[in-house]
Amino acid sequence: MSSDISTRSVVFLVGLTVLFGCAGGGPDEPVDLVVRGGKVLDGTGSAAIRADVAVHDGRIVEIGPRLDLPALREIDADGLLVVPGIVDMHSHADLIALAEPETQRRLLRNKLLQGVTTLVVGNCGLGVAPTTSEAAEILAAVNGWMTPDGVIAGPLSVGDYLGQLESNGVVMNFATLVPHGPVRISAMGLAAGEPSPEQSESMRAAVAQGLSEGAYGLSTGLIYPPGMYSATDELADLASEVARRDRLFTSHVRGSSETLIPGTLELIEIGRSSGARVHHSHLEAVGERFWPDVSRVLALEDDARDEGIRISHDVFPYTRAATMMSAIFPPWSLEGGLPGLLERLRDPTDRARIRKEIEHRVPAWPPWEPGGWPHNLVGAVGWDGIVVASVRPGGPGDLVGRDLASIAEASSRDAFDIVADLMLSEEGQVGQQVDEISGGPGQMEALLSILRHPAAAVVSDAEDYGRGVPHPSHAGAFARALRLAREDGVLSIEEAVRRMTSRPASLVGLRDRGVIREGAWADLVVLDPDRVADRATWDDPRRPAEGIRWVVINGETVVDDGTPVAGATAGRVLRASDTEP
Repeated sequence: MSSDISTRSVVFLVGLTVLFGCAGGGPDEPVDLVVRGGKVLDGTGSAAIRADVAVHDGRIVEIGPRLDLPALREIDADGLLVVPGIVDMHSHADLIALAEPETQRRLLRNKLLQGVTTLVVGNCGLGVAPTTSEAAEILAAVNGWMTPDGVIAGPLSVGDYLGQLESNGVVMNFATLVPHGPVRISAMGLAAGEPSPEQSESMRAAVAQGLSEGAYGLSTGLIYPPGMYSATDELADLASEVARRDRLFTSHVRGSSETLIPGTLELIEIGRSSGARVHHSHLEAVGERFWPDVSRVLALEDDARDEGIRISHDVFPYTRAATMMSAIFPPWSLEGGLPGLLERLRDPTDRARIRKEIEHRVPAWPPWEPGGWPHNLVGAVGWDGIVVASVRPGGPGDLVGRDLASIAEASSRDAFDIVADLMLSEEGQVGQQVDEISGGPGQMEALLSILRHPAAAVVSDAEDYGRGVPHPSHAGAFARALRLAREDGVLSIEEAVRRMTSRPASLVGLRDRGVIREGAWADLVVLDPDRVADRATWDDPRRPAEGIRWVVINGETVVDDGTPVAGATAGRVLRASDTEP
């Protein structure tokens, strides 16, 4: 059963409210909460209205001026904005969600403090389910960079994963996509090449089962193994399973440099041939010489929409991205996963070949063929554009926060040798940040054009895993977008709120989330529109946003006048359902 009840049920409940004459269920029974006197932005892009919002049993039961209702709790929102809870549709908190609630509260604190109430995980083809026992062992290494200390996933179906989250308790709402990586690894390991008919059928069945168990779609990460080994036809075949249920197919496309344009055309073709709704995850151009390609990508996707293809995109409002350090290595070196890569880095002949390709190889289409490569990150941004973001506990912390070129210069060594030896010493558990993402200091136009486009949703694409230097987006993405709306007029405040609430909720298919209306779940944020701003920086990335006063999840206050509520576990595990209208 879905944790979001059907529209018919909402109508029935609201009808009962009217019948009995009181939102609380009886003439004298108080509602749980009334947020009074704020300017309400309902998340649809409509102008704000001054209204009270009444909440009972986790849902919004009444909206109107000066509601004459008794309440167990009131929040004075005079002079403040009341907006829907933020839906971060591109999160990588898959393994954070498996941690005990206290660890979740610590690592997701800055998400809560910028008003995030729902996270969608399983993005970029990365995640923990569905997996066999053999695949779970491979994924433990692949996902090591995004795994909090002490968390172990093990073999899980999507249903197992969601059930474990419910058993543990979650501090905010969680929904998941089926990540393509575990699906393909379970069918054929981390091998390159075309799947056999039996392997293809196994993957289709795994995707179908994950969708039936509540996943909201399928995600792919085509610069990472095993997604980088998958041809377009293989992906379109899996997308057809998504189309049957009208769920979402998301893609970290093949590359954002030389292969950005053909990678975008590939996503469009997957939408055309499968009939699925397709989504370009964190649309970006990596490397200054590729920033002009952003306008062409946006035009291609506009043309696809005119053709009837349902395509959308999201964006994080920063010019630096976070990912795993293994993403800088060529595909052949990653066959067999991190153990295979580390073995090749120990072999002098293979190591020399890897060095040569990183320093000289130019990606070309089609990148999944033998010897292909979708995205040479070092070639796009240089060694000075690659920053060490995290290492294993007890590893060389003095390298964290520094780019590879400066580390090499300071040690009088070659940058490739620095990163190769670092991967060996840390057994591949190294995170990185990549510069020149659709812009740079004082050069934001390409990034802002992605943000302004009406198809865009705002996301964070970043988490704090408790070590190293997290990307400041985890603490500031949404507050930053609101600040840009206020200070630079990038978007109206109404539109900025829509891009992070109803827009992502509707793309993912989250019913009764991301909006303020009677019958919707009571995920609410009360903020100061004149003060809301990001404070996290590259040097101090864990500084929380300011201006967020109250956050309510499913009717429970989890941030009270700017302070997280101790012990709050108000989240729900959300499941897609084929039976809902």
